Amino acid sequence: MKFEIKGPFEENIYTLMRRLGYFFQKKDEERGELSFVRPAKGYPRFHLFVKKEGENLVFKLHLDQKRPIYEGAPAHAGEYETEIVEKEAKRIKEIFTSSSHNENEKRNFWT
Repeated sequence: MKFEIKGPFEENIYTLMRRLGYFFQKKDEERGELSFVRPAKGYPRFHLFVKKEGENLVFKLHLDQKRPIYEGAPAHAGEYETEIVEKEAKRIKEIFTSSSHNENEKRNFWT
């Protein structure tokens, strides 16, 4: 599932993904994407590719059901447009939306 969240963002991508519960996996220099997983180990797990386009972040999300069968083979049992993937995308969008709207409240908390 592909979706985009409008920036700008005050924090870097790695910090934003940790806040969402994702762990950095690797960087694909050729595609300009960063790969994150949630949880860090085991299956099933959410797999998220993030790419910065201008001030925005483009996400490609799927659910890995199990480890690839053949070493070095990228093919796996993944779900891309299922209800659970849609719910995770919604959760990510809600966290970004609520944190961007609450920035002023956080800054003014002690005043």
